[in-house]
Amino acid sequence: MEIREALPDEFETLGRITVEAYRQLQGGVPLGAYEDNLLDVAGRAADSVVLVAVDDDGEMLGGVTYVPDSTRDMSEFEDPEAAGVRMLAVRPDRQGAGVGRALTEACIARARADGRRRVLLHSTAIMEVARAMYGRMGFEEAPDLDAWVTGPSGGPLRLIAFRLPL
Repeated sequence: MEIREALPDEFETLGRITVEAYRQLQGGVPLGAYEDNLLDVAGRAADSVVLVAVDDDGEMLGGVTYVPDSTRDMSEFEDPEAAGVRMLAVRPDRQGAGVGRALTEACIARARADGRRRVLLHSTAIMEVARAMYGRMGFEEAPDLDAWVTGPSGGPLRLIAFRLPL
């Protein structure tokens, strides 16, 4: 498996994988307007760094957005010493094979190389597997950074913050 920056001709595929992975968490239910954000890989790549995981045959397994600092439009934080991780997604048929961890580790490595002091990310209650992985990787919940947004069903959705000191 190789982790590298996404190429423009891969943006559409990664957008579809991201929507599919996030829908799976909701039992296949469409995610409303948030799907537009998930599909806009080109917009994310113009602002931050979009990484993909590909297998030895070049088949895309998943992707993630690395947010280098708090000045980016993709940033969900104001901490000037942090980097962020957004929209981690792995193809449903390849989940559990270490792809998500490899993508997250690549973001952590970039944050270290960028001189960041910590990595921040948000998850949700339904993302149990991801939250467990973050815990195994050393991330700790950071309730002071939790946020509430409108969820796919129109109700409130808690974004559970995680912090990893570097």
